[in-house]
Amino acid sequence: MLKGKKIIVTGVASGIGAETARQLKAQGAVVIGVDRNAPSMAVDRFHQVDLMDEAALDAVIETLKVEQADGLANIAGVPPTAPPEVVVTVNLVALKRLTLGLVDSLADGAAIVNLASLAGIGWEGETTRIQAADTLDHAGVPAFCAAQGITPDYSYFFTKQALAAWTHENRWTWRDRGIRMNAVSPGPVETPILADFLETLGARAEEDMKIMDRPGTPADIAPVVLFLLSEGSVWLRGVNIATDGGMRANIDATSNGLS
Repeated sequence: MLKGKKIIVTGVASGIGAETARQLKAQGAVVIGVDRNAPSMAVDRFHQVDLMDEAALDAVIETLKVEQADGLANIAGVPPTAPPEVVVTVNLVALKRLTLGLVDSLADGAAIVNLASLAGIGWEGETTRIQAADTLDHAGVPAFCAAQGITPDYSYFFTKQALAAWTHENRWTWRDRGIRMNAVSPGPVETPILADFLETLGARAEEDMKIMDRPGTPADIAPVVLFLLSEGSVWLRGVNIATDGGMRANIDATSNGLS
């Protein structure tokens, strides 16, 4: 169902982004990769950019507009051990800027998939902070983090909460053109940032890992991204699929008194 489709994949150089690109190519898709590092696998076109560089990002957006892509997989991200200003800029502000900059040029019926996280649980209690970030640009991130208390141990959680909320918010934004936005929320996944993730979560992560049969792998997550990019998901709008070995179900069940 993805043969011949043009898909933009950010974070294409490693982890879930690289596996998503590999599986897309295996299905015959045209992959346009975006990353600050060059990918190890062959993609159809590659654009190197640091998402912290607003001017460079805007230049890439102008270049990507000509693709009139059928899909956008927002997978690029930095770990929670990065400074809060970097986490907020890359994981949220740049992602939204890229998406909104490209959406008018996407093909009718295109799919946008955001890589959220199990860390985004509880976004409903953070709507004030999330709404405060709605119009945030690169330059405003440091002041925003200071004013909103976006600390090193909270920055990653905030960006994933905000991304989950943004996905829900845009459930019907572009439905007149058939463009849909959905998200995937992995739990712990064996990628280059897993150690950073576990370091930030500390004891909580250790407890979570004990009840999982194993951490996820990029090969567990990529097929869900591909499904949301495919025509098989045309009736899904604004959903956030937990792809976490049952962790979200466990949290929901135990917090509500179920074994």
